[in-house]
Amino acid sequence: MFKALVLEQQEKTTIADIRQLDESQLPESEVLVDVDYSSLNYKDGLAITGVGRIVRQFPMVPGIDLSGRVLDSKDKRYKVGDKVVLTGWGVGEGHWGGMAEKANLKADWLVPLPSGMTSKQAMMIGTAGLTAMLCVQALIDAGVKPESGEILVTGSSGGVGSVAITLLAQLGYKAVAVTGRVEENGDLLKELGASRVIARSELEEPARPLEKQLWAGAIDTVGSKMLAKVLAQMDYDGAVVACGLAGGFDLPTTVMPFILRGVKLLGVDSVSCAYEKRVKAWQRLVELLPESFYQQACREIALEQAVECAQDIIKGQVTGRIVIKLSAE
Repeated sequence: MFKALVLEQQEKTTIADIRQLDESQLPESEVLVDVDYSSLNYKDGLAITGVGRIVRQFPMVPGIDLSGRVLDSKDKRYKVGDKVVLTGWGVGEGHWGGMAEKANLKADWLVPLPSGMTSKQAMMIGTAGLTAMLCVQALIDAGVKPESGEILVTGSSGGVGSVAITLLAQLGYKAVAVTGRVEENGDLLKELGASRVIARSELEEPARPLEKQLWAGAIDTVGSKMLAKVLAQMDYDGAVVACGLAGGFDLPTTVMPFILRGVKLLGVDSVSCAYEKRVKAWQRLVELLPESFYQQACREIALEQAVECAQDIIKGQVTGRIVIKLSAE
């Protein structure tokens, strides 16, 4: 028997409660994992609260991230005792996920836990950190250098934003954090490496087709009107990496930034990206994230606190990363 957070749907309302399950109830797959930690992401918040219609079938164990040890494997790439990490692949949406003491998963979805990283640290990073690393790498690949100018990061109080700020600072970039909670989170964002912090309200006015050139690059987790505003303010030949839609999936902009300033809009997806790309990103995260990041931008909760924290993350009241402890490492 093992403990799990289980979602059910009753009269179009999502009900979340903690249950004791038997291993035989796990979906069939290839690698059985003893889960050490999961984490709480915005998408998990949508799933648990039912706000975002994320879950495609019920009952469902949420949790798009997990780290742990292999208990049994039908795939030769993994053996008993191996430490592994999972992020994405629709786990916690269409396949039972990480908010349980055990998970049964496809081998293709896993990557080995990077050398020099603990299971807990992996979940302090999680999907948010992996996405942030992919975004930073996309800016680098687009030719944006530290000397190019300031890099704007929207949604900086969230998981992706806070990791992105840290990574950019470690690489020598001047990262400008955008948050709706300057008084509450401004000091923390500066400790993580932000060169300065600006209020979200400064980017909420409707965008003109082109505005004053301010940013050499940007990482946007918000979408919609804010992304349109950022695009209008990009330097000539600048690059914007889009990875989220917390503010909406529409994009009310024009072609002007692209055809008159050569601005590049780059999309990043961490859910289904290739194995080799994942492994490289995880190794870079080990190399770049300082020990202070884990102390400053992360907190640990028990599984019993996940529902309450899910409600908080949907309301925009969570700063940084939340890890969920399921068993001792």
